Amino acid sequence: MPKKKSATLFEDALAELEQLVNRLEQGDIALEESLKSFERGVALTRTCQQALQEAEQKVQILIEKNGTQSLEPFTDEPSVKRIP
Repeated sequence: MPKKKSATLFEDALAELEQLVNRLEQGDIALEESLKSFERGVALTRTCQQALQEAEQKVQILIEKNGTQSLEPFTDEPSVKRIP
């Protein structure tokens, strides 16, 4: 799948999933519609997970060095320590 199409698919699925969650959180829809929305949400979640797995595989391929991978753990902490 081309890069642009894959990214668009992920973004569209994520946007639809956010809309479904918002509707479900409001709680003003019928039970049957809630169940259909939940089922759709599960399918969208799987689509997003697959797109993320594909992206992770591409990243691993890109960082491969001399036939061996040198993955480093991700931390979301800044490299410079902030002073409170």
